[in-house]
Amino acid sequence: MGQKSIVGTSSATSRSTNETETQVLLAIKARILIDPYEIFVSWNGSRHFCNWPGVTCGRRHRRVTALRLPSLNLVGDLSPYIANLTFLKVINVWNNSFRGPIPREVSRLYRLEELVLANNSFHGELPRHLAHCSNLKFVNLNRNALGGETHAELGSLSKLRMLQLAMNNFIGTIPPSIGNISSLQYLSLIQNQLEGHIPIELGHLSNLRFLQLATNKFSGTVPKELYNISSIFSFGLADNQLQGQVPPYISLSLPNLRFIYLGKNKFSGSIPTSIANATGLIQLDMGSNELSGPIPNLGSLQNLQALNFGDNFLDSSNDLSFLSSLTNCTNLSLLWLYKNNLTGVLPDSIGNLSTDLNQFRIETNFISGAIPKGIGNLVGLEYLGLFENMFTSTIPDSIGKISKLKYLYAYTNRITGEIPLSLGNMTQLIVLSIEDNLLQGNIPVTMGNFIHLEKLDLSQNRLNATIPKEVFGLCSSIMAVSFASNGLTGTLPSEVGNCKNLILLDVSNNNIYGEIPSSLENCLMLELFSLQGNSFNGTIPSSFKRLRSIQVLDLSNNDFSGRIPKFLAELPLATDLNLSFNMFEGEVPMNGVFGNISAFSVIGNNKLCGGIKPLRLPVCPRETETKGKNFPHKKEGIAFHLDKKHPKLSYAELLHATDGFSSANLIGKGRYGSVYKGTLTSDGQKPIAVKVLDLQQRGADQTFKSECQVLKNLKHRNLVKVITSCSSIDFQGNDFKALVFEFMPNGSLETWLHPSSTELNHSTSLNLTQRLKIAIDVALALDYLHSQFGKPVVHCDLKPSNVLLDGDLTAYVSDFGLTKFLTMTAEYSIGEQSSSIGIRGTMGYIPPEYGMGKEISTSGDVYSYGVLLMELFTGKRPTDSMFTGELSLRDYVKAALPDRAAEIADPWLNFENEAFDQNGQNSGGGTGNAGKWLGSVLGIGVACSADSPIERMIIGDVLRELHNVRNRLIGDHRRRRA
Repeated sequence: MGQKSIVGTSSATSRSTNETETQVLLAIKARILIDPYEIFVSWNGSRHFCNWPGVTCGRRHRRVTALRLPSLNLVGDLSPYIANLTFLKVINVWNNSFRGPIPREVSRLYRLEELVLANNSFHGELPRHLAHCSNLKFVNLNRNALGGETHAELGSLSKLRMLQLAMNNFIGTIPPSIGNISSLQYLSLIQNQLEGHIPIELGHLSNLRFLQLATNKFSGTVPKELYNISSIFSFGLADNQLQGQVPPYISLSLPNLRFIYLGKNKFSGSIPTSIANATGLIQLDMGSNELSGPIPNLGSLQNLQALNFGDNFLDSSNDLSFLSSLTNCTNLSLLWLYKNNLTGVLPDSIGNLSTDLNQFRIETNFISGAIPKGIGNLVGLEYLGLFENMFTSTIPDSIGKISKLKYLYAYTNRITGEIPLSLGNMTQLIVLSIEDNLLQGNIPVTMGNFIHLEKLDLSQNRLNATIPKEVFGLCSSIMAVSFASNGLTGTLPSEVGNCKNLILLDVSNNNIYGEIPSSLENCLMLELFSLQGNSFNGTIPSSFKRLRSIQVLDLSNNDFSGRIPKFLAELPLATDLNLSFNMFEGEVPMNGVFGNISAFSVIGNNKLCGGIKPLRLPVCPRETETKGKNFPHKKEGIAFHLDKKHPKLSYAELLHATDGFSSANLIGKGRYGSVYKGTLTSDGQKPIAVKVLDLQQRGADQTFKSECQVLKNLKHRNLVKVITSCSSIDFQGNDFKALVFEFMPNGSLETWLHPSSTELNHSTSLNLTQRLKIAIDVALALDYLHSQFGKPVVHCDLKPSNVLLDGDLTAYVSDFGLTKFLTMTAEYSIGEQSSSIGIRGTMGYIPPEYGMGKEISTSGDVYSYGVLLMELFTGKRPTDSMFTGELSLRDYVKAALPDRAAEIADPWLNFENEAFDQNGQNSGGGTGNAGKWLGSVLGIGVACSADSPIERMIIGDVLRELHNVRNRLIGDHRRRRA
C-alpha cells in the first residue's frame, strides 16, 4: 500500500514537472517575434518537449538541461521564465537578433555552466547576481550592446574558464577580483570603453592562455606581473594608451607565446633583442608606437607569419641587413615596416624572402638606391608599398614577374627611366600609383592588360608621348585615371568612353589638343573631370548633359569656344565648375551651380555677358522680337533606334539567325514570349537577342506595341538597346512579331542571384562593389525614366529578371511591356488600359497600393527597386518560403539593421580580406567596414519599400545616397590599403 502511494506521488510529480517545463518553454516561444526557419512551429503538444528542436533533456529525470538555438535569425526577447528551467546547464542563442536586457532571473540558474548570448542585440547591464551561478564555466556575451560597469562579484565564479565580453559598451575599470578566478584560461574584453590601469591582480591568473584587452582606453604601464604568466599563448593589448618599455626578458618569461599584439599604444624604448628567442612566435605586432633604435635580427623566428613594426621611430643607421635575416622566416606573409626612419639601400637579398609574402610595406622612410632586381622573386606579393622614399634609378623589368600583384604604390620617389613593358604582365593589378617621380618616355601599350584596374595614377612625371588607346581598351573596372602634369601630347583617345565606371579623369597640365571625345557621354559615373592647362578646342558637347554625376569640372586654360551650355546649370551634383581662360561667349546661366559665386569661375572669357550680379559682367544685348516671342517648346524627339545596317529584319532572317528558334538557343521565357540567342551573319557574326511574342497569349500584341512605343521614345545607357523590330508572317501564315536587342552575355541579374544547379559557381558570384554598381546603374535608369525624359515614365515591372548584364556587368533595365507614361493632368497607358484592371507587375515586387486599385505612380517603381535592392544584397527573393505570415523580406532586413547587416548578406557575397589590422587582431573575413556600408545600402532598400508611397524615397535621392555609399566605401578601401 505504501509502495503504491509512493509510485503514485512520483508519477503525479513528474506530470506536474512536465507541465511546468512545457509552460516555461511555451513562454519562451511567445517572446519570439520572428522565426524565419519555423523552428518553433513544432514546439507544441504533439510530442514531448524533450523532442522539440533546440531542447536537450537529461536521461534520468527528463528535465531540460540545455537550450541551443544558435544562428536561426530569431528576433525577440529572452523570457525571464527561463529561470524556471532549474536543471538548465546550457543557454546558447548565439548569432540571432535577441534584444532587451538579459533577464536578471538568469542568476537563479545555479546549475548553469554555459551562457552563450554572443552576436545579438542585448542591452542594459550584466545581471548583478550572475555570480550566484557558481557552476559557470563559459560566458560569451561578445557583440551586443551591453553597458555599465563589470561587477566585482564576477571574481567569485571560481570555475570560470572563459569570460568573453568583447565588442560591447562596458565602462569603468577591470575589477581586480577577476584575478581570483584561478581557473580562467580565456579573457576577452576587446572593443569596449574600459579605462584606468590594468590591475596587477590579473598576474595571478596562472592558467591564462588568451589575454585580449585591445581597443579600450587603458593607460599607464603594463604590470610586470602580466609578463610572468608563463601559460600565455596570445597577449593582446593593442589600441590603448599604454606606455613604458617592453621588458627585455619577455621571451624568457612567456615561453608559450605565439601572438603578441602591442600595436597602437605609446610604448617607447627599443625592441628587445631577446624577442628573437621566442621561437614559437606566429604574429608580432608592435606597430604605431614610439619605439626607437634598430630592428634586431629575427631570423630565428621560423614560424613567423606576420611582422608589424610600422609607424614608429625605428632607424637602421644605413644598414638594412636585418631584412636578410628574415629570409629564414619561410612562412612570412606580412611584413610592415612603413613610416619609420629607416635609411640605406634595400638589399637584393629581399628576393630571398618567403614566396608566401603577401604584403610588403616599407613606404614613408628614407630608403635610397635602386629597387633591387630580386624583388621579382616575391611572386606571392599582392601589396607592395614603396612610396615616399628616395628610390632612384629605374623600375626593374623583373617586377613584371609578380603576376599576382594587386596594389603597387611607388609614388613620391626619384625613380627615372621609362615604365617597363613588363608591367603589363601584372594582369591582376587594381591600383598602380607611380606619380611624382622622374619617369619619362611612353606610356606602355601593355597597360591595356590591366583588366581589373581601378586606379591608375601616372601624374607629375616627365612622360612626353601620346596617351595610347590601349590604356582605355579593357577598362570596365577603372574608377580613377590621372595623367596630370606631364608633357603628354596628341588627343584624348575616344576609347575613354569604354571606361563606364570612371569616377575621376584628370589630364590637366599637358599638351593635349583636339575636341572632347563624344564617347565620354558613356562615363555616367564621372564625378571629377579636369582638362585644365591643355590646348583642347571646340565646344562643350551636348552629350555632357548625360553626366549627371559630375561634381567637379575644370576646363580652364584651354581654347574652348561657343556658348556656355545651359544644361551645365542642371547638373544636380555640381559643386565646382571652372571655365576660366577660354574663348566662351554669350550669356552666363544664373541657376544651379552658376547661382553660387564661390562654386564657379568664368574669368578670362572676354565675350561673356549676364550672369549673377557678383560677376559684374555686361548686360547681354536683347534678342530680336521674333526670338523673344514665347513659342511653345518642342521637345527633341528620339527616334526608334534602328541600327543603320538593319532597318528591318524579316522572319526568314531571324529564323536563320536563331537556328530555327531552337531550344538550344532559348535563353529566357516570360509571360508574353520567349527570348532566343542569335547571330547575324550579315553583320560579321554579331550576337543578338530575339524576343518572340506569343501572340496566342492575351495581351501579347498590346505588349509588343507598348515596347515599340517606349523604345522609340526612350534612350539611356542603362536601358536595353533595341536594334530593330519584326512584324511579319511566318511560314505557316501566322502573325509573327519580335524585337531584336543587343545580346547581353552575362544574362539577367536573376540568374546571378539565383543560379540553377547547373549554373552554381562561386568563382563567378557578384562581389560587394559589383552589386553596388548594378544598384546604381538601375537607379540611373529609373532616374531617367522618372525625371529626365520629360513626362514621367513608370516601368511597372522592375525585378531581377528584367535587369540584364553586359560583358562588363553594366546593368540594363529591360521589358517595357507594362510601362506607362504619366502626364501632369492625366495618365495614359501604353500597355493595359487601366490600373484598375488587374494588378500590374510581379508578385513580391508590386507595391501594396496597386493591390488596392490605386493609380500607377513613380513611387511604385521605387517600391519595386527597394525590394530588388534588398534581394541583390541578401540573395533572398521576396517570395522565399521563409517569408510567410507577417514576416516579409523588408521585415527581415529591417530587423538586422543597423549592426547585423553582414549576417544577412548573400552567402556568395565575398567581402575583401584584411590580413592583419592595426588592433593586432586577425580580421578574418573583413566584414566590419564592408558590413557598415552594406547596412547603409540595405537601409535605402528598407526606405524605398515602405508601405506608404509618401514615406518612400524619390529615385534621385536614392541615387545620391548610393553615390555617397560608393564613395565612402572606395575611400575606406583605399585608406586600408594605403
